[in-house]
Amino acid sequence: MTPRDDVCVVIPVFNEASVIADVVRTVRKRYPLVVCVDDGSSDDSAAAIAAAGAVLVRHPINLGQGAALRTGMDYALSLEQARYLVTFDADGQHDVEDVPQMLELLDSGEAQIVFGSRFLDRRTRVGGAKRIVLAAAIRYSRASTGLSLTDTHNGLRAFTREVAGALDLQINGMAHASELLSLVARHRFRYAEVPVHIRYTEYSRSKGQPLMNGVNIIFDLLFR
Repeated sequence: MTPRDDVCVVIPVFNEASVIADVVRTVRKRYPLVVCVDDGSSDDSAAAIAAAGAVLVRHPINLGQGAALRTGMDYALSLEQARYLVTFDADGQHDVEDVPQMLELLDSGEAQIVFGSRFLDRRTRVGGAKRIVLAAAIRYSRASTGLSLTDTHNGLRAFTREVAGALDLQINGMAHASELLSLVARHRFRYAEVPVHIRYTEYSRSKGQPLMNGVNIIFDLLFR
């Protein structure tokens, strides 16, 4: 498949030095324009990002994933060639092979934003506690936005420049995903979902991410 230079992949990064270079190199084979926002990492993430060939934008302190995405999207919108934006996680859980089907829906005009869902097929195995937390977040998002989605806190998304310009995220933490859905509903953007594979690796489990991210989502929503 010919690499696409009209797609900007935005990756928020916080202390992912051991994996981020491989993630960037894998993504850049398909989508050469990758912007990584180093959100105040205390390890060598920045050096690994630069060595892998991505654009590096740095926060001097850790602000949160929502803030990192907002910074990355602002940078992407400054690039005239960036017709579409894709948000992608830094820890190796996402599969770049899932992105083309998302872009097809944007190319056709069927959707303006496409969400990845780990629950539309059986490739992803979600633990019991994580599934409970995600189910609660899904119910909340459906009730508050009216969007019929099966996976409301999946970081793999693809959307047009128009959508990116309207996503003025104000929540810095994990609950930015619910805020994003509210903005999509408010602007009545056409949306779709596609099945994607989330790999819960030993690395991500060692960091305690799957369950803790869910807990952080609920905390941020309650605080909001």
